[in-house]
Amino acid sequence: MDILAYIPSPSSGELELGPLPLRGYALCILVGIFLAVWLGGRRWVARGGRPGTVTDIAVWAVPFGLVGGRLYHVITDHQLYFGEGRQWTDAFKIWEGGLGIWGAIALGAVGAWIGCRRRGIPLPAYADAVAPGVVLAQGIGRWGNWFNQELYGRATDLPWAVEIDNGVDSGTFHPTFLYESLWCVGVALLVIWADRRFTLGHGRAFALYVAAYTVGRFWIEYMRIDEAHEILGLRLNNWTSLLVFAAAVAYLVVSAKRAPGREEVVEPGADQDDPDGSAKSANASDRASDDAADSASDDGGTADGADAGAGAKPAGKRTGSAPAGD
Repeated sequence: MDILAYIPSPSSGELELGPLPLRGYALCILVGIFLAVWLGGRRWVARGGRPGTVTDIAVWAVPFGLVGGRLYHVITDHQLYFGEGRQWTDAFKIWEGGLGIWGAIALGAVGAWIGCRRRGIPLPAYADAVAPGVVLAQGIGRWGNWFNQELYGRATDLPWAVEIDNGVDSGTFHPTFLYESLWCVGVALLVIWADRRFTLGHGRAFALYVAAYTVGRFWIEYMRIDEAHEILGLRLNNWTSLLVFAAAVAYLVVSAKRAPGREEVVEPGADQDDPDGSAKSANASDRASDDAADSASDDGGTADGADAGAGAKPAGKRTGSAPAGD
């Protein structure tokens, strides 16, 4: 049956940029990393940290994350590299695809912990700052699967189906890479909104990202048809999603009880690196707005004025206001 529209797949997984070809998968990973560092840096400075700190810690976190992502993929899909007729050296060809987000986040967190420890920075505060950027990087990285014509879902004739012709399957299938990419964008927006609305701290913004991502990953994983290990009828990554979701929710609950609010200081000495006084001026402006709103409320101001004062309170309390593969 012919369909009216579909998403075509690239004829090649490589982009010709002069004499050196660049694999689309690698390009997506690199773009995602740069976006995560840029957005994380902006959020870190807004929290009262130093410019450049996120980049310095990313020097530790990114290599650890790449190694962790590859290890998870190779371990959980070992038959692709160590089975009969397979070449074990292919396990090192990361540019051909194959990064497990679970391993990337886990080992990337170890790298971030090392970087934070060297700078005297609390890891939970750093994790909160980079969380939206990390999930956006995942969304961009998923387009690497489109370049490689891999990890698609069941056959479909929907207008947004992706065309596959990779020597194994031919036809149109659910573009699970697109579903997960869009879900990641939604998770990033959710975390940014919740962080502003509820003044999340002590790692709770990161935990929210993890919990929300695993919800989408569960149903997207369920749609995929690529070979995977199963336990009790569910794919391995479905079970991983369930366990990680439970752990993230437990952290949210326990952390909110043990350490309510947000860290007042995220980077020691950062307030001394503001020679033009811009951060102090922003804080002074917030305090002035709060004082004016409080005064209006005390003098019997209008209901609108009282509401404005109530809405300005949280802003004044903020310090320094302002994987794809598996």
